[in-house]
Amino acid sequence: MMDPLYIIKEGKSLRCGYTTGSCGAGAAKAAAIMLEKKEIINYVEIDTPAGIRLKLEVSNQKLEDEYASCSIIKDGGDDPDVTDGMEIFAKVFKRKDGQVIIDGGTGIGRIKRKGLFGEIGDAAINPVPRQMIEKEVKEVSNDGYDVLIYAPKGEEISKKTYNKNIGVEGGISIIGTKGIVYPMSDDALLKTIYMEVDIVEEKYGKDNIILVPGNYGEKMVEELNMAGGKVKVSNFIGDSLLYIYNKGFKYITLIGHIGKFSKLSLGVFNTHSRVCDGRMEAFIYYLALRGASMEIIHKIMNTITAEEALNICIENGYKEIVRDMEKGCEDRIRKYLKDENFPVRVIIYSMERGINMG
Repeated sequence: MMDPLYIIKEGKSLRCGYTTGSCGAGAAKAAAIMLEKKEIINYVEIDTPAGIRLKLEVSNQKLEDEYASCSIIKDGGDDPDVTDGMEIFAKVFKRKDGQVIIDGGTGIGRIKRKGLFGEIGDAAINPVPRQMIEKEVKEVSNDGYDVLIYAPKGEEISKKTYNKNIGVEGGISIIGTKGIVYPMSDDALLKTIYMEVDIVEEKYGKDNIILVPGNYGEKMVEELNMAGGKVKVSNFIGDSLLYIYNKGFKYITLIGHIGKFSKLSLGVFNTHSRVCDGRMEAFIYYLALRGASMEIIHKIMNTITAEEALNICIENGYKEIVRDMEKGCEDRIRKYLKDENFPVRVIIYSMERGINMG
């Protein structure tokens, strides 16, 4: 548990929680204390990299001659986190050489690809949580410990995460750079995107990378049988482009629905609706460039969806507006990257009409 910590996000007061890394560190410290004192404890305090000290409730305590184990229940606060409420366990054995050896057991994923936060085969316990665990158990004793972190429901819950996409299989990752969960934070998703870009670089090189906002875009890539690695970037088009450009990729292809990429064609690089909804404005802009009548423009102004607006354009002889938007996206991307000659291709599709807009 922790004294309630709140942040304001989109005008709402949201309660913070704590990470799986904090849970692992808390469980390991509690188990070490029980092993040293030979008694059960119900609460443990740890420090976090965010500078916030947590007092955590300890569950499932078990004390034997050679080891102690317990769990901390993950609290994600008001963040929509699939690991919220799961139990993170630590089992601790004494050593005599001063070393702290940390490994993952049941429900903790294993690294299957290079370029992540450890070697292939290592437990998916990120560097900051490892440092937290080591620091907290050393506060109990400098003799050293073997620490096994495990999560009985980890393998099941991992199926709802991005772990498989980034090369972690068999369970969850023990993560968190701050120790505190800040609700609705974009940081975790961006880090996942960056890791996926790194994996594409390792597997395919830097010749080309394909970006899609979502699942349907991935299907379009498969239908087009496009070569190269693809990365799902959600609404974070700008952040993804900058990371990829600065890594030295030679060519970028983007495939997306007209609803999102109409915004991009106006220079909107975070396409979430809470950031910007300029879909109809984009249609009106490109129709105006082609000299469309006010009658058609007023029809667009009264539509709700991009698909409907597209239908109006096509029915009135303005099918090429999609090509205009694609070129507009490409031009805006080059300006955004400050490289007017950078090779980039944008492909816009419609759910109703596909790519050819027939």
